[in-house]
Amino acid sequence: MALEAFLPVAFVTGYLLGSIPFGLILTRLAGTQDIRSIGSGSIGATNVLRTGRKSLAAGTLLFDALKGTVAVVICGYIAGPNAAMVAGLGAFLGHLFPVWLKFRGGKGVAVYIGILLGLFWPGAVVFCLLWLATAFTTRYSSLSALVAAFITPMFLWWFGHLALSALAAVLTLLLFYAHRENIKRLQAGRESRIGEKA
Repeated sequence: MALEAFLPVAFVTGYLLGSIPFGLILTRLAGTQDIRSIGSGSIGATNVLRTGRKSLAAGTLLFDALKGTVAVVICGYIAGPNAAMVAGLGAFLGHLFPVWLKFRGGKGVAVYIGILLGLFWPGAVVFCLLWLATAFTTRYSSLSALVAAFITPMFLWWFGHLALSALAAVLTLLLFYAHRENIKRLQAGRESRIGEKA
């Protein structure tokens, strides 16, 4: 199969991996309430944390990140960097809009990190450091994600990774869309801080 012909396969592979709702799976296996009925209704690690089960939140964060990493590593190994980036986009869209959950998924932060980890790990480190610095000073998880996602594409561009910077910019736009309600709450001063009940 020609490399160009593999790109749709890479996208579908990424989408299917990204659409695995680990947050929902882990909380159901643990017997907690449906996380879609609490907090933001998201299936991501931040909402899983609202169950009070830190181990489940950590597991969700890890597996959500890994599904992005696995998608880009496998497709990159088979057909090169373009396929890896297409798979990364597919994984991100799969997480945000999983077909199994009527296209209502997570916010994409962990998957964003996982994609960067598979494509260019310093980018993942920068994202995490920006998130941690913002979270430490503001205690807003959503704002931390928005700041990290906004700056990361510029970091990648500055260091000459133009194609990856373009992909990251697309992921950032999607992440901002997924956080649109959080942005409204931040503007209104109603966003919950890390450690607070939603």
